[in-house]
Amino acid sequence: MSVLTGLARRDTALTELMDDPHCDPRALAATYRRFGTVNRLVSAWGHVYRTRVRPELRALGRPARVLDLGCGGGDVVVRLAGLARRDGLDVEWVGADPDPRALDAARERSRPGVRFTAQGSRDLIAAGETFDLVLSNHVLHHLDAAELRTFAGDSLELARGSVLHADIARGRLAYGLYAVGIAPLATGTFLRIDGLRSIRRSYRAPELAAALGSPWQVSTPAPFRVLAVARGHAAGAPAAGGARDA
Repeated sequence: MSVLTGLARRDTALTELMDDPHCDPRALAATYRRFGTVNRLVSAWGHVYRTRVRPELRALGRPARVLDLGCGGGDVVVRLAGLARRDGLDVEWVGADPDPRALDAARERSRPGVRFTAQGSRDLIAAGETFDLVLSNHVLHHLDAAELRTFAGDSLELARGSVLHADIARGRLAYGLYAVGIAPLATGTFLRIDGLRSIRRSYRAPELAAALGSPWQVSTPAPFRVLAVARGHAAGAPAAGGARDA
C-alpha cells in the first residue's frame, strides 16, 4: 500500500524522530528554531487570532492570561503575544511544556510579557492555575485516545473562556505539498520526516469531532487545518502572579 493510499486512515503506529529522548540534539534545536517559519506558513494562527483570540481578549475589558499548553519551542505563543501587544491588549502569556528540551528552545524566544514553565496540565491544575484562554498547536495528533481525553479535559478545567486546539488536517494534498515545500527549510532538521509523519498521524475534522465528543466543535479555519473549540469551566478569578518559570 502506498503512503498516499494509506492516508485514508490515521497511522498511529508512527513516531516522530524528535519525540525520541536520544535524538540528535543539534537537529532537534534546529527543528525548534525553524518551527517559527513553518508555523507562520501553515498554522493559520494569524486568522485564528483575528477571528477568535483578539475579539475575546478585547471583550474582557481587563488584563488577561493566556496559556499555550504543550508550547514546544514557544514560537506560537511569542507570535500571538506580539500581535496582542500591537493591538494594545494587556495579556500575560504562559507557555507550558514538561519537556525540558522544548523549554530550552522556548526560552531562547523569551519576550516581555511571555514566560515559559516546565509543567504539564496536571501540574497547572494542582497549582490552582486558571487562564482566560487556553490554546495548543500540533499537540493532538501526538496523543493516544486516553491521552487525548485527558488533555482535552484538563484544558477545559484550566480555562475560564475559550479553549482552542489547532492541528493539521490529514490529506493527500497536504502530504504532497508539504513533502515538496519543506525542502528549503529541512536541511539539518527533523522537519521533513516528522512533518510527513505528523500528517499521517493527524485527524480529519469529522474524526477529531468524534474523538473529542461533547462539548467540542471542530472546524477547518484554513486549508489543511483543524480547530477544536470549546468553552472552559474554570471557576474563580485568574491566579495572581501566574505560573512560575521553572
